[in-house]
Amino acid sequence: MEKIKMADLHTQYLRIKQEIDHAIQQVIDSTAFIQGPQVNQFAESLAAYLNSKSVIPCANGTDALQIAMMALGCKPGDEVIIPVHTYVATAEVIALLGLKPVFTEVDGKSFNIDTNQIEEKITDRTFAIVPVHLYGQCADMEPILSIAKKHQIHVIEDVAQALGAVYTFSDGRKLRAGTMGTIGCTSFFPSKNLGCFGDGGAIFTQHSELAEKIKMIANHGQKVKYHHDIIGVNSRLDTVQAAILNVKLKYLDDYEKRRNWVAEFYDRELSPLNFVEVPYRVVNSTHVFHQYTLQTKGIDRDHFKTYLESKGIPTMIYYPVPLHLQKAYASPEYPAGSFRITEKLSRSVISLPIHTEMNQDQLFYICSTIKAYPHHG
Repeated sequence: MEKIKMADLHTQYLRIKQEIDHAIQQVIDSTAFIQGPQVNQFAESLAAYLNSKSVIPCANGTDALQIAMMALGCKPGDEVIIPVHTYVATAEVIALLGLKPVFTEVDGKSFNIDTNQIEEKITDRTFAIVPVHLYGQCADMEPILSIAKKHQIHVIEDVAQALGAVYTFSDGRKLRAGTMGTIGCTSFFPSKNLGCFGDGGAIFTQHSELAEKIKMIANHGQKVKYHHDIIGVNSRLDTVQAAILNVKLKYLDDYEKRRNWVAEFYDRELSPLNFVEVPYRVVNSTHVFHQYTLQTKGIDRDHFKTYLESKGIPTMIYYPVPLHLQKAYASPEYPAGSFRITEKLSRSVISLPIHTEMNQDQLFYICSTIKAYPHHG
């Protein structure tokens, strides 16, 4: 059996090697390494895939969030509501811009922001809500958008883990993750469902004027070279990465099917076990399974992780320390115990290998090893 990996980017590359190599070679031959034609081609292709009016590529997902907030006119002291169970980048850009992250509890089943707790967090300083579509399925966007509209605040979707997921509204409308709020932001970090061979990101919006402003901010605040109308940053997706993403975008739906096949295999084998809980599926979103995250029950998660790793099965903990307990974001406002669900998740979640190149032998081995775990009740 081949060695099990959390992500197998090399085998994925080998499947499409010819196309990728050709795309990279074209960029090298043209020497248009910055803002070459492939960047626009990718932006247009991704916009078509998402059914979004505008896609603006940038250097990484963290920049995407920062540029989104700058484009919407955030001011120091403004408050941004975010889930407390997420990757640090969501809070990081808020702090860097002099804004205040307002941590909010997540739903214990879906791991996404608890929509019942958003409204009570809104003050006259609230600028935006950032729902993070965690692990691969959408946060419950209908009530979030309704709350945002009522209070006239922005919604910035963090789509880094759920690109391609589809959310269904109560009236039957279906929209892709990242196209429902004011702005959507994503990352093309190599291990993402749509990953490049380095860093990369993109920002989506349906508003033309906002798209123009985002483009300017990402390019030093200029529309015309050397004419800087607003304060900007330098955040570009380089042409080589755009060329790679152009190729990989064609396979994104296939990658989602492969990940779902792995998830269904795990579900089938692991659902009967009493010491782990398989991922919950929300009814109004598809799941693209960036991660397959179990909750452990009645066992020591860290011992379980060590056991699996001793058997050659890698695992990851997303995330071991909640944001409110991180030194950088600690505040008397949020002492330990403030977010009991998130604190419980940080002690109980464990993510199993899931990627496009997994085979049945590996999955049988992982599941049988989990079933044989000796320390459950």
